[in-house]
Amino acid sequence: MEQPKKNFRIVSAKNSRIILPNIFTLVGVCIGLSSIKFAFDGKFEISILAIIVASIIDGLDGRIARLIKGTSKVGKELDSLTDVISFGVAPAFIMYFWKLNELGRVGWLICLIYVICVALRLARFNVNSSGEPSWKDNFFEGIPSPAGGVLVLLPLIFSFSELQIINLNYDVVVPSLFIVISILLISKIPTYSLKRIVVPRSMTIFLLLIIVLYFGLLLIYSFNTILLSGLAYLLVIPVSIFHYYKINKKFKTQIDDNDDHEDIL
Repeated sequence: MEQPKKNFRIVSAKNSRIILPNIFTLVGVCIGLSSIKFAFDGKFEISILAIIVASIIDGLDGRIARLIKGTSKVGKELDSLTDVISFGVAPAFIMYFWKLNELGRVGWLICLIYVICVALRLARFNVNSSGEPSWKDNFFEGIPSPAGGVLVLLPLIFSFSELQIINLNYDVVVPSLFIVISILLISKIPTYSLKRIVVPRSMTIFLLLIIVLYFGLLLIYSFNTILLSGLAYLLVIPVSIFHYYKINKKFKTQIDDNDDHEDIL
């Protein structure tokens, strides 16, 4: 009696689902590291675009993993290590090569502080993300590392944009922005998380249109679009704080009401 033939596979179907998002993550870290090389060669425009591409990949790999059910503990840790390099080390080196090196040891110290804050922020995120799902998953504690990596580049992006309506003193603005972003990274200020947003089916076509328009602007007016997006994100932070505490107050009120009913009964 003939034995049934087994299909030869290099990797199992389960492992292939895990490998795909991890490949995206590794590509992202390669692009992030390449941005340092571009900055070292004085090609700061390309280094900025490399960080933007790395941030887009960072947003996609997690969604792809959840979509194809390929999430894993290795992928989670790998994503955090990648974020430290792409949005911590790389932006710090880019800005050091561009402006912070003029401040000598103080400039290097500012870079170290920023990278350490990125690492601490990611460590806290990994610890806190293992809890039970709740409405708080719609918010981050502090700004996420990809946003921080782009925000510290805003003075450099501004220098390449066509929106230079004011003259900035980069010797003051750059180190000040680094310190502010470092504090926001490790703070507990609630900021919006786009990972849990569910779009109604009726709004899908409008969302696709907005995404296409945004990427069209990003291709045509790259630095203007990135600059305005970064400023818009900073302006949304107070809105997210107000929204968070409004929801939190509502839930606390409901819990207090339930406790009162239990005491009466």
